[in-house]
Amino acid sequence: MIDEDVLTETTCPLEMLNTKNTNPKDAIGTRKAPMSTVPANVLKEVGVGMMEGSRKYGRHNYRVAGIRASVYYDATQRHMMDWWEGEDLDPDSGLSHITKGICSLIVLRDAMLNDKMTDDRPPSTDISELRNTMQNAVDDIFRKYPTSPPAYVRSNE
Repeated sequence: MIDEDVLTETTCPLEMLNTKNTNPKDAIGTRKAPMSTVPANVLKEVGVGMMEGSRKYGRHNYRVAGIRASVYYDATQRHMMDWWEGEDLDPDSGLSHITKGICSLIVLRDAMLNDKMTDDRPPSTDISELRNTMQNAVDDIFRKYPTSPPAYVRSNE
């Protein structure tokens, strides 16, 4: 049993201090990346999606050869657009387009973290003024039309 006087809010979440005696591993483990917050069913799908990529291109090929950012941006956008337009499953793999998009983003982020990404995005622009202009336009539309007809909802035919 750990001495409760040693535990503070900086070593252990307040709710743990108030609910149970704890051990040192609890106090330390609760301050690390919380893997329990990530849904396991999604991770399982992503594992299958990543396995498909490894079977097609070679496991962790993106860490060796590197990637171009535009290729994975484009793949993510295509999967998201196909899903948005009503095609739930990728016809090539049978996996969800959402899962395939997540896999593309995982490869992109891994390449960024490992300095294996060729940044072929267009030259940067200051989008803050455009963002503010568009938000003002949206705000004006909401003021002009404070209510709207109900949105169309797809039927589950």
